[in-house]
Amino acid sequence: MRNSLKENREFCEDRGSRNLGRLFVQLQRLEKNPRSFGEAGPLTPSEIHTIDAIGCGKAILMSELASRLSITKGAVTQMVKRLESRNLVQRTAHPEDSRAALLSLTPKGVSAYRAHRQDHLHFYDQLRAKLTQEEIEIFETAVEKLCELLKS
Repeated sequence: MRNSLKENREFCEDRGSRNLGRLFVQLQRLEKNPRSFGEAGPLTPSEIHTIDAIGCGKAILMSELASRLSITKGAVTQMVKRLESRNLVQRTAHPEDSRAALLSLTPKGVSAYRAHRQDHLHFYDQLRAKLTQEEIEIFETAVEKLCELLKS
């Protein structure tokens, strides 16, 4: 009986490891392919996630965007230049600090933001259609724990 439990555990660990590996490969594949978001046209995952991090609320500082994305200020500057050239993001001078710039979305950027949000909701609806309420709760807990593990 003991041997059977050990074999079962090893099988589950191996299966879990393989599935996690497959998930990472599929996520990497998704991260490479541009997709169309509203009137913005095709955007890379980095571009749409930058738009998502800026959001539709009040304007944010470049440094705040860098912090939200966990990237350098230099990388944010390059991304903002690219998004500005496509009329998705606008940079304005900070009213109190002449060295700082505030970022906000243009109407075209807001369209991309909303399309991206809709994609997320649609995906989550599809997932919920395949899972029970208990499975959804387990999934959400597992994803939270996985994110925490990947942070360290």
